[in-house]
Amino acid sequence: MTFGLTAIVAFLVAIGLLVSVHELGHFAVARRLRFKVLRFSLGFGRPLWRRTGRGPDHVEYVVAAIPLGGYVRMLDERDGPVPPEDAGRSFQSRPPLARVAVLLAGPAANLLFAVAAYWVLFVHGVPGLKPVIGAVAPGSHAEAARLRDDDELLRIGTAPTPTRQGAVLALLEGIVESGSVPLRVRGSDGQTRDLVLRVPDAGRRDLTEPGELLRGLGFSFWAPPQPVLVAAIEPGGPAERAGLVAGDEIVAMDGRPVREFQEFVAYIRARPGAAVELVALRDGAQRSVRLDPAPVVEEGRTIGRIGLSVAERAGFPERMLTIERYGPLAAFGPALGETWQKSALTVRFLWRMLTGDVSPRNISGPINIAQYAGLTAHEGFIYYLAFLALVSVSLAILNLLPVPVLDGGQVLFQLVELIKGGPLSLQAQVLGQRLGIAMLVALMGFAFYNDITRLFG
Repeated sequence: MTFGLTAIVAFLVAIGLLVSVHELGHFAVARRLRFKVLRFSLGFGRPLWRRTGRGPDHVEYVVAAIPLGGYVRMLDERDGPVPPEDAGRSFQSRPPLARVAVLLAGPAANLLFAVAAYWVLFVHGVPGLKPVIGAVAPGSHAEAARLRDDDELLRIGTAPTPTRQGAVLALLEGIVESGSVPLRVRGSDGQTRDLVLRVPDAGRRDLTEPGELLRGLGFSFWAPPQPVLVAAIEPGGPAERAGLVAGDEIVAMDGRPVREFQEFVAYIRARPGAAVELVALRDGAQRSVRLDPAPVVEEGRTIGRIGLSVAERAGFPERMLTIERYGPLAAFGPALGETWQKSALTVRFLWRMLTGDVSPRNISGPINIAQYAGLTAHEGFIYYLAFLALVSVSLAILNLLPVPVLDGGQVLFQLVELIKGGPLSLQAQVLGQRLGIAMLVALMGFAFYNDITRLFG
């Protein structure tokens, strides 16, 4: 199966599963609280499969053609007359707090799914890489904080950071919140040091752009040395025109030795359209070639590209690997904590986007989510399950936003009715629905725009 097909299948499985969990939450609580459910649908549009359930309610179960959502349709006076035998079981006739419980059950089901997924992960063991710094850029914020090559980040703010993923999230949160982040590090000599990483207010938002955090702070994480050993050449590209072939090893560029692949990439990217003299080692003999990196626009910037790929990097040594694992009972605490942390972080970052402190380019649409789905599915079940847990948390938080067509907006309507002592007027509800649809269309359009600019620069 190609990666593209894997991404599509993994995306559809993720959406289908998480929407099912969400709608099952609504469905289960609605039935428990004696609401009459007419239809339980996975997907929108034309039904592909339908079945009428047994029992007095004869619920219709449907799988529809568009697998990007779903709904639970309940008996409601707003859709038409209510039969006398079902009086008191329609949505509008039930108490406001019962309606709130049904509306909150969907997001709650997604959060419970995330807790269960993280529990499985922690029982199995969550693999990770230690946050050891590989190189610190001269003149950078990292150098100003007195970070050094081979320092291991032990704690950022008040949070321990056993993995790189945890370290990146803690750094991002600290930079966004205050711009002054306390660090505890352990050097290559085994000594611990307490430092403070500071970023001026003027540069903080730039670091929230996708992929900019570590580069903007001025350090990279340690990786095994990777020589520039050419694996494949792009037909018609600058590398082929210069005479490079698979098997060549690039050992020098413009008179300076090449020690590592990332150094080589950074040098080429910084020189779009400028001539570069390379020295390649082939069959034990050196030969000089001259090429001109082709200018390519990537994420709004013009970079150089020469059209070659290199052999895969060697694996990480044992000393760089870590695994977080708990027993079945002990894993519940970390699973709850991880779900809470991801939920709170999502809420804070959404708010910071509204205030302009975080770049809205972090909003992802279906294309980017599908890419991550395919990537994690390709890496293995554990990575895919972690992806599902994160998306489930995001789905819960998204649905709790106070937008009229979402669960959170509907909860707001019910609370207003409870305080007011009567329902909102039909005109107010219709206006709210239209406004909510317009907001969602605008949000999805912006998410698609972000996806497309990531793909095509």
